[in-house]
Amino acid sequence: RIELAQSEGGSVQVGGSLTLSCAASGDATGMNCMGWFRQPPEHEREGVASIGFSGGPTYYADSVKGRFVIATNTSRDMKTMLYLRMNNLKPDDTAMYYCAVGLCRKLGSSWPDSGHWGQGTQVTVSS
Repeated sequence: RIELAQSEGGSVQVGGSLTLSCAASGDATGMNCMGWFRQPPEHEREGVASIGFSGGPTYYADSVKGRFVIATNTSRDMKTMLYLRMNNLKPDDTAMYYCAVGLCRKLGSSWPDSGHWGQGTQVTVSS
């Protein structure tokens, strides 16, 4: 069983920055990557970024390339931490953000094929 606990999101102004975090623990047998997804209002969930368990390779949606950075490390209590640093935020980045753990069929070019999701956290970007 995988447990994913996300930090709170927040509200920022256009051009601002925000970092999301997600603590993962449990048995990841058969999985190889983690990622972030988002669901804007009245839209379907979409992949944002993914990263292999070893810290790479990374994969980004075109809409966030050059602005968002995904990273992972291990915390002192041996939980795997996943981060999403979001820079130069735009109103279109407003969404509920979810972390996920799963199997990336091709590391560096796919999203986690996952049934394991964090609880979601709201990010709102205002002009």
